[in-house]
Amino acid sequence: MSLWKSRMEEKKILIADGGWGTELQKRGLPPGEPPEIWNLSRPEDVLAVARSYVEAGADILLTNTFGGSPLKLAKVHLEGKLPEINRRGAEISRQAAGGRALVFASIGPSGEFMAPLGMISEADMVKGFAAQAKALAEGGADGIVVETMMDLAEAKAALQAARDNTCLPVAVTLTFDKGPKGYATMMGVRPEQAAAELEKAGADIIGANCGAGIDVMIELIGWMRSATSLPVWCKPNAGLPELVDGKTVYRETPEMMASKLRALVQAGANIVGGCCGTTPAHIRAFVLERNKVINLGSSPN
Repeated sequence: MSLWKSRMEEKKILIADGGWGTELQKRGLPPGEPPEIWNLSRPEDVLAVARSYVEAGADILLTNTFGGSPLKLAKVHLEGKLPEINRRGAEISRQAAGGRALVFASIGPSGEFMAPLGMISEADMVKGFAAQAKALAEGGADGIVVETMMDLAEAKAALQAARDNTCLPVAVTLTFDKGPKGYATMMGVRPEQAAAELEKAGADIIGANCGAGIDVMIELIGWMRSATSLPVWCKPNAGLPELVDGKTVYRETPEMMASKLRALVQAGANIVGGCCGTTPAHIRAFVLERNKVINLGSSPN
């Protein structure tokens, strides 16, 4: 049995980490600066964020490599540093994990549209993500999470790249909005369609992250669970961002979010963490609530 499956069998519900961008901003990351360069220029700050989540009790730790694909790095003239940025990102999180947490390396959207909407071919998209996935595997990641995707085709390209070029388990999560006809990605893909297609494409874990607070995620995860037997990953924001006195504020407190964990698990979530605005305090609250949920017999199917 693979390590992540044995951890899930042992703990029933796995708790992933929280937001990275908002935590790095607290440490001085200026607007417009790619956080991935801190893997090289300020690794001690990246390590501190990673350690804060491990100390909070997270079972799964991500990496500071969300924008580490060649197309994304090319926009900030860092494509030549792709192997080093991604390898160091995985190494830093692995150092922080210290065997206490699994490291799932982050691959985010490229920022470009695939043909026919854009100019990037499927082959080129796969090739770019393959370079990132290889470097993350070299850095010692235990798994890869393709996250915050809005285009199912791009998500599948990243999944293919990871599966063809590493031996690591792959989680794939998309971001959905709720419109008049229900939940869908920006490209119009519904959550149950995404879940079914990603399972067929070979994902080990599927899910949703970002774009919504935990109340919305409860309903959204229910739709995904209806279409798949795979473990479901969920990382809601701490509510939607609000601008207050020139600062971005997230209103959902650790206590508020943790109080909804049982409902989220009952909807079908197996892995729960946080995205934008969530902190180590949110993750600590999830860990404490997880124990109550399991004891009440409310673990997912």
